[in-house]
Amino acid sequence: MNYPIVIETGSETQAFGVIVPDLPGCFSAGDTFDEAVSGAAEAITLWIEDAIENGQSVPRPSPLDQLRADSEWTGPGWIWGFAAVNPALFDESAERINITLPRRILARLDRRAREENETRSGMIARLALTA
Repeated sequence: MNYPIVIETGSETQAFGVIVPDLPGCFSAGDTFDEAVSGAAEAITLWIEDAIENGQSVPRPSPLDQLRADSEWTGPGWIWGFAAVNPALFDESAERINITLPRRILARLDRRAREENETRSGMIARLALTA
């Protein structure tokens, strides 16, 4: 999935700035064009994860032509592009996986899950989300 981004061109003394019009408050910067775009993809991922964790809806990417037509980011100094985001960020369906852990780690995980009245899978998911 690709979110349209607006890149403010940088120079040797000014960083490249990136705005994600579809995600209010989502922005990034980098010393190079590549760093700025890469940072935008990371910022989008964090923005989406935060919104989902807080029960907020996540806007889907708008068509680039629509954003460009209604945009305040026109003229010299602005470049339109895209930042790729893994669509799995939106997928809430459960998936069975097979993992390998040392028995001592598994025993500790199971003990802690019992203590906190959780399942093993629930414990792993919660720990992953809070890491």
